[in-house]
Amino acid sequence: MTAAAPARRVPPSKFRKLALTHALMMAGDAAMVVALADSLFFDIDLDAARSRVLLFLALGVTPFLVVAPLIGPAIDRVAGGRRLVIQLVAVIRVVLMVLMARFVDALALFPLVFASLVLQKTYVVSKSALVPSTVRSETELVEANSKLGLIAGLTGAVAVVPAGVLLQLGGSTATLVYGAGLFVAAFVAATRLPPEVVATRQEATEDVGQLHSVSIRTGAFAMTVLRGAVGFTLFLAVFWLRAQDSGTVWFGAVVAVSAVATMIGNALAPRLRDRLREETMLSVALVAAAVVAVAAALLGGAGALVLLAGTLNFVASIGRLSFESIVQRDAPGANRGRAFAVFETRFQLSWAAGAFVAVALQLAVGPGAVAVAVAATGASIYLRTDSAPRPLRGVSRRSPGRSRGQGPRSRSASGRHRPR
Repeated sequence: MTAAAPARRVPPSKFRKLALTHALMMAGDAAMVVALADSLFFDIDLDAARSRVLLFLALGVTPFLVVAPLIGPAIDRVAGGRRLVIQLVAVIRVVLMVLMARFVDALALFPLVFASLVLQKTYVVSKSALVPSTVRSETELVEANSKLGLIAGLTGAVAVVPAGVLLQLGGSTATLVYGAGLFVAAFVAATRLPPEVVATRQEATEDVGQLHSVSIRTGAFAMTVLRGAVGFTLFLAVFWLRAQDSGTVWFGAVVAVSAVATMIGNALAPRLRDRLREETMLSVALVAAAVVAVAAALLGGAGALVLLAGTLNFVASIGRLSFESIVQRDAPGANRGRAFAVFETRFQLSWAAGAFVAVALQLAVGPGAVAVAVAATGASIYLRTDSAPRPLRGVSRRSPGRSRGQGPRSRSASGRHRPR
C-alpha cells in the first residue's frame, strides 16, 4: 500500500506577507521615536530647532510633488515596482539609523531625521498602493486596511518596550542600532512581497470621472483637513511642550494616547460602517474634532493637548477607512492601487503642511485648538453643502459600472445593508 503523502504546508497569504513587513517597518519607526526623545533633536535651542524644522519640512515634501504624478504611476505598471520601493526604503532606513547613531549629538542628526520621515511617508504611499493586490476581492479592502492599522499600533506598542530599556542602558545610540536591526528584518520580509503589477493599464476617461465624483471629492477634502489637523497638533505639542516642565513626559503621553486612539479607531471603523453611511461617518468625525477642539481651547494645558491629539487620531483613522470605502463603492472601474497612492500622497502633504503651520506660527494650546476647531467646522459645513444632490449636465444618472437593464447596485461593496 502506498504511503500517504506528507501534508503540504500552506504558504502564507499575500496579505500576511505584507502584514509582517508592515509590522517590522512600524516597529522600526517606534524605536526611532524613542531614541530621539533623549537626543539633540529635543535638546537643541528652541528657536534654532524651529528654523531647522521649517527648512526640512519644506524640503521634505518636495519629493512627493514628483513621486505622485510622475514616478508613482510608472512604478505601478512594473511588476514588483512597489515591492522594490519598499525594499529600497527599508535598506536606506537601515543606513540612516546607523548614521543617526553616529551623529546623535551633532547637527547632522536633523537632515537624517527628516530624510527618515520622507522615507516613512514614501513607504506608506507604496503600502497603500500594494494593499488591493493582496486581498482576494474588493470587499476585503476595508478590513485589510483596518487590520494593518491595528498591527501598526500593536507592534509599535510592543517595540517601544525594548527600545526604552535600551535607551536607559545604552542611550540613544543603542536604541537606534536596535531600530536598524528591525529595518533589516523588514527588508527580508519585503523580499517575499508579491510582485504584482498594481495598475495594468493607463487611466481611462471613465476612471478619471469616477475619481472626481462628488462623494470622492468631498471625502478627500474631509480627510485632507483631518490629516492636516493631526500634523498640526503633533508639532504644536512638540514645541509647546518643550517649554513646559515635564514636557518630555507629556509628549510621551501625546504619542501613546494617539497610538491607542488610532488602534481603537481602526478596530471600530468596520463596525460603524455596518451601521452608518460613509459620508455620515466623515461628517461625524469632523464634528467630533471640532467639539473636542473647542473643549481643549477652553481647558488649556498639557492635558487638553493630549485629549485633542488622541481625538484627532481616533477620528482620522475612522475617516480614512470611510474614505477608502467611498472610493471602493463609487469608483468600481478605477485602478484603485494608483488611486489610493495618489490620495495617500495628498493626505501626507496635508500632514506636512499642518506641521509647517504649527512650527511657523508658534501657537499655545488655546489658539492652536481654536485653529483646529475652525478648520474642522469649515470642512463639516463644506461637506454638507457640496454633497447635496444636484443635476449633472450631460451625464447619465446611472451609477458608474452599471449597464442598462441591471438592477441597482448595493451602496456597499460587500453588499451589506446600512441605514440611509
